[in-house]
This record gives sequence, C-alpha cells and structure tokens, in this order.
Amino acid sequence: MSYELIGKLVAKFDTVQRTETFKTREFVVEKTEEISGRSIVNFVKFQCVQDKTSMVDRVNLGDNIKVYFNIKGTKWEKDGKTNYITNLDAWRLEQLLQSSGNASIDNDYMEPLDTFSATAPDAVDDLPF
Repeated sequence: MSYELIGKLVAKFDTVQRTETFKTREFVVEKTEEISGRSIVNFVKFQCVQDKTSMVDRVNLGDNIKVYFNIKGTKWEKDGKTNYITNLDAWRLEQLLQSSGNASIDNDYMEPLDTFSATAPDAVDDLPF
C-alpha cells in the first residue's frame, strides 16, 4: 500500500553505504496541520534506498514537496532482545511550485464570452459560422 504526504523539506542527509550492495539516505519533511484552531507541526523522517537515494538531490531545503512512500517494518533481534523498526520508504518526490498571487482567478466573477449569455459590453462573437 502506498501513501502520500505534502510538506516542506527541512533536512536531507548524506547517503550511507550500509553494506557493499546496500545504501540508504534520509530526509525530513515538516508537515503543519490546523487542528481546532491550533497549528500542529510534525517532522517526518523518510528514507530512500538504492537508486532512489539520488532523487533527493533534485529538491532544495525549503521546497514544498509531495512524498510518495511505503511503510516497511522489520523485526530485529540481538542479545536476546527483540526490537521492531518502522521505516517510511520514499520512492518518489515531486516539487510543488508556489502559485503567484497574481495568477489566482476568482471564477465567481468570470463571465462566458459569448453573445447568448454575456452581459459585458466587450463580449465578442468571433465564431466563423
């Protein structure tokens, strides 16, 4: 099962070569939510593995991003003790572009530009038939 999270990239770490054939890289996303009039800030750490470690290079600290990830869990035993580890494995990143304030359009005030329903004086019927 795949999940998504949108937030701001606040940290990215170096790639770590775990074994001769396995490497990982971690990064952190700040996720802010408004709950009952309060801002709740969470910092979510993700990891990417193998060929996905380079995808973090395409985004900069402070960028708003969308992370696609899977949840992975493992059981680890050592010296008679058992530990459970959960990883958020990122497999895709998208940089979300900021929209400029001038580009926003209020659709409630737009009229169709046709002669049948437009009330604006600059409505033009430019159809060739």
